[in-house]
Amino acid sequence: MSRSTTLFPAATPIRERISTTVLDRLCAHPDMDDHALKRLIAHTAARELSGSRLAWNEQQHMIEHLYHAMRGYDVLQPLMDDADVTEIMVNGPGQIYYEAGGVLHASAIRFEDADHLSNLIVHLFSRGNRSVSQSAPVADIRLPDGSRANAVLPPVAPDGPILTIRRFTGIRLQMEALVKEGTLGEAQASYLSKAVRERRSIFICGGTGTGKTTFLNILSSCIPPGERVVTIEDSAELRIQGAANLVRLEARTPGPDGTGEIDMEDLVRTALRLRPDRIIVGEVRGSEAAAMLQALNTGHRGSLCTGHGNSCRDMLFRLAALAHTAAGLPYSSLLRQVGTAVDLVIHMERLADGRRVVDEIRSVHPDEEHGFRLEPVPVTGGCAV
Repeated sequence: MSRSTTLFPAATPIRERISTTVLDRLCAHPDMDDHALKRLIAHTAARELSGSRLAWNEQQHMIEHLYHAMRGYDVLQPLMDDADVTEIMVNGPGQIYYEAGGVLHASAIRFEDADHLSNLIVHLFSRGNRSVSQSAPVADIRLPDGSRANAVLPPVAPDGPILTIRRFTGIRLQMEALVKEGTLGEAQASYLSKAVRERRSIFICGGTGTGKTTFLNILSSCIPPGERVVTIEDSAELRIQGAANLVRLEARTPGPDGTGEIDMEDLVRTALRLRPDRIIVGEVRGSEAAAMLQALNTGHRGSLCTGHGNSCRDMLFRLAALAHTAAGLPYSSLLRQVGTAVDLVIHMERLADGRRVVDEIRSVHPDEEHGFRLEPVPVTGGCAV
């Protein structure tokens, strides 16, 4: 089914009867597996559609739609099945966009109404033992395939429910593919691969959707085999390549009673007790900055991190500011810590045509007066260095 095809139209009485019958059986047998559910839907549909004028392909369409509504992603299933789709943005029941090949497209797929969209959101989150409601209208969840979903419900979203899914297709990209696509030049690729092997601490920065996480995943493939790697994330989305000795840590939000939170700073401190050769932080954006600087300055070299920054210099100033807010140490002292903790900063940009490129690479050096100084790396070609 095409990613731009409108799925089964507005609800019909016959579809409602099939759905009600199947859901009643499903409630009585909550452990029913996917194959059994498909058979149940097919048998129920065959009975209800006996003598119907509905064409065979439309009957199959209805069966498929009912299954996806109960166990899959409902009308979004074609987009979730498309390996080229990297992000799905639902602004409301009748406004759906997706990103493929770095370009945004409007989809012809529609939900029936706001309740239909809300039901899918609640269903997705309940499957992951997470709640989202008007009393807790903003929530994130990691989906079974590793994708990350964010939902916003009224009253925070006054125009209706919003759902965004950032997908991770499992495609193992290599550095050579990025060179071929023009993300960076061959000399830069060689330089950065060598820097990872030599245990230089690297920060990747840029705006939202510039490819920071993808680039970090690819750089991780340059880590020598046999090293123990610990990843730290707010919401697990890294796909570390080639690390057999891998430990993944994920932050936890507070429970309904406000207790049980484990934040990124807690995880950094935990990682230090796990005898890591490398610490990889999915995104540094809070109090974990201070703990991370301390780790980098006490022998834990070779780390890879991402963060939001408009330039390499801006990223380092922001890192010091985050650490200052968390630790209360003098800002000038933290700038000096940045100068000794970080070896390289990479800035990524998303161009108007949707391509993600490395547009700046800087080496970081201590500086008595300013805390750190940035210098161009000694390579040329393919991006601004």
